[in-house]
Amino acid sequence: MNTIDLKGRHGVVTGGAQGIGRAVTERLLRSGAAVAIWDRDLDLARRVAGELSGAGRAIAVAADVADWNSVAGAAEATLKEFGAIELLVCNAGIAGPNAPVADYPLADWQQVIDIDLTGVFHCCRAVVPAMQHQGYGRIVNVASVAGKEGNPNAAAYSAAKAGVIALTKSLGKELAGQDIAVNCITPAAAKTAIFEQMTQTHIDYMLSKIPRGRFVGVDEIAAMVAWLLSAENSFTTGAVFDLSGGRATY
Repeated sequence: MNTIDLKGRHGVVTGGAQGIGRAVTERLLRSGAAVAIWDRDLDLARRVAGELSGAGRAIAVAADVADWNSVAGAAEATLKEFGAIELLVCNAGIAGPNAPVADYPLADWQQVIDIDLTGVFHCCRAVVPAMQHQGYGRIVNVASVAGKEGNPNAAAYSAAKAGVIALTKSLGKELAGQDIAVNCITPAAAKTAIFEQMTQTHIDYMLSKIPRGRFVGVDEIAAMVAWLLSAENSFTTGAVFDLSGGRATY
């Protein structure tokens, strides 16, 4: 594992208690950062913070990214505890059901958009002012290859992740004159609890599209995120970093 220097930094990882979020949290801790795990499941976040305490300082903060007041409160609590937030990873998300657009449940569509897209907006809106005040920041938004290509029977998820890509580009340009980098990643599917929300047919479809012939590992995702959060990433902003195993070539 390459050493990424994040010593003295303070980060937030949304959905940081499991899956990709947990892998990112652990990688940041081992790189020297203190990490606030923002999660709807506060008990799980507390348990994970305790399990990872040997790697560094981790705290659990209750946050429902779809609720602006919850996110604003989480930012306030984190700043009170850490004194600063230099790093933000917007990872929390859901897959939603697999169904064609003509049959897609309206409530599920709204829930996916609220969590996967509006949730990213909420977190950036809450944390960016602190980064501007500090004169430094690094943001990584977790999108998906589905946001580039659009997966059939997953319109809400695909649309939300496409929105995350556009939001990243827009915010990156807004902050380009400051030492605040805003980038996103577009991973292929990883074997996490989100698979429980998908049909086996959809899982098989996603795997069939990956030239590498396997799903991406959460540690592989965390490695790219850690570098994007580092001071070494001093020029690139508003960019999309591919983790699709060769599926997307742009």
